[in-house]
Amino acid sequence: MTESAAGTGGFDWRHAGDHVRVLLSDVAVDVRIGLHPWERHPERPTRLIVNVEMFAAWPLAESGPEGDFIDYDRVRDHINGWRGREHVELLETLVEELIGVCFALPPVEACRVRITKPDIFPEAAGAGVEIFRRRPG
Repeated sequence: MTESAAGTGGFDWRHAGDHVRVLLSDVAVDVRIGLHPWERHPERPTRLIVNVEMFAAWPLAESGPEGDFIDYDRVRDHINGWRGREHVELLETLVEELIGVCFALPPVEACRVRITKPDIFPEAAGAGVEIFRRRPG
């Protein structure tokens, strides 16, 4: 796999035409999440690290009242809204939720969402889930 494809979940920039990649990197948030008994203590939420990449054709077409940009504040606000929410069992639930937030932004053609638990295993930098998806349709 080429470096460009490896860094974007298989999205090969060489064959995609002009695109922009908008990203949020290493957003930290404490969330009540996990299947294990030690992860089910509401007073001790789990620290998550969230990375989001959104891809769109460049230059961006007029996308509505926001103009011709991708508003990553909406994605950030959604992530920050996870604090204090009810317990979630799977990272996949949060990844799928964020993908929906990304695709609510009209210019976004594809996205990659990665969520890791950096403190789950002492011998690993993190454990997590990543999904790359193209807009359906």
